[in-house]
Amino acid sequence: MTARLPGTGPIEYGAAKAGLNAFGKALSEEFGPQGVRVNTVSPGPTRTGMWEDDDSFGARLAETKGVGHRDFVSGVPMAMGMTTGRMVEPDEVEPDEVAAVVAFLASDRAASMTGADYVVEGGGIKTV
Repeated sequence: MTARLPGTGPIEYGAAKAGLNAFGKALSEEFGPQGVRVNTVSPGPTRTGMWEDDDSFGARLAETKGVGHRDFVSGVPMAMGMTTGRMVEPDEVEPDEVAAVVAFLASDRAASMTGADYVVEGGGIKTV
């Protein structure tokens, strides 16, 4: 989300994500004629160490807000306006939501998909 909404996370993180999206688009243009497909996948807040670990970005944010770490993380979906009401989560049995998009893009079923960025972010980005 920070690639599209730069005020929602660490500046360097958002800038790097936006740069990766532009880089992917440029690569798709350069190598597409040789049959190489390049897409990017942009997860939104995902229940990973970035939010969950005791010394994480999420923990530091919680501290600046004067809120307990676990309470802060559980409130992220509402605070970020995520339509699904939850963070992107891995699944213990099936491939997680982000991996499923990557697997689809790598498959022959996505043969004409190139140069695009696919967001898996729970509906938090409200722009088109």
